[in-house]
This record gives sequence, structure tokens and C-alpha cells, in this order.
Amino acid sequence: MTTQPKKKKIELIDAVQEAAEQPLDQRVLQDLVGYNCRRAYIRIMPLFEKRMAKYELRPVDFSVLSLLKANPNINQKRLSAAVNVSPPNLAILLDRLQDRGLLLRQRSPLDRRSQTLVLTPAGLSMCTKAEKTASELEVDATARLTDAERAQLIELLQKIYLE
Repeated sequence: MTTQPKKKKIELIDAVQEAAEQPLDQRVLQDLVGYNCRRAYIRIMPLFEKRMAKYELRPVDFSVLSLLKANPNINQKRLSAAVNVSPPNLAILLDRLQDRGLLLRQRSPLDRRSQTLVLTPAGLSMCTKAEKTASELEVDATARLTDAERAQLIELLQKIYLE
């Protein structure tokens, strides 16, 4: 009677050893756009955070500065929609950037209830440097792609999220 459990244990050990030696079958996951986007994100974000550390910028901070550089005097509502951050959370983020001397809030001459946002000279300088760093990071992160493949990747991803 003791040979049957031993045989099953040996079979289990053999199966576990065989599974450990085989590459993982990830076909289902690798066919999912979301999974692949997440894996690319996981690869790129630590590089981004490391290189942006010298500016003390998080990804959302960088996005805000870059949008304000390209679109001076936009209001908080438009900025909130562009970065997909709720107005209360954006207000906190803007407070931090303003406290660092990177942006100014100004009353809109068109609607005194609204505030427009503009980078300070320090904010503009930092943003310009950070954008250069981000561009260099992109080149490094996509080094295995041709320029055409990189452009196509961006175009295809934008088809998913742009309306």
C-alpha cells in the first residue's frame, strides 16, 4: 500500500521539475494590449523616475509643466482634463509646483472666477531641461525599435486613447 503514495509523490516531483525547466507559457497575456502596455510601462517608468529625480518631478508634474510650456495661460479646467487628474487633486499638485516657484496662477481677464496658469522663468527653464531628458530617455527605452516603428507605436497607442 505504501508504494502507491510514493509513486504519486515521485510523479509530482517529476512534474514540478519539468515545469521548472520549461519556459513560462505567456501566450494569452502576450496577446493582450493592456498587458503589453503595462509591461512597457514597468520597463520605462523606473528609468523615467531615475532621470527625473534631479528635477524632483513625478510623471504628472512633468506632464503639467510640459503642457503649460506648450499652452501658456490655459485654465485649470482644461489642464485637469488633459492630464486626467481631478480638479481637487490638480489644485494640490499646482500648489506644490507654485511653492517651488515653477508656475503662477493668474485671474483670467475673460472670467474673473477662473485662473489661468503660466510657467515662471524657472519653470520654463526646468521644463526645457526635463523635456530634453525625457526625449533622451525615449531614445534609450525604444532603442530596439526603428524610428518608423517608434512612430507607428505612438500612432497606434494614440488610436486607443484619443477620441
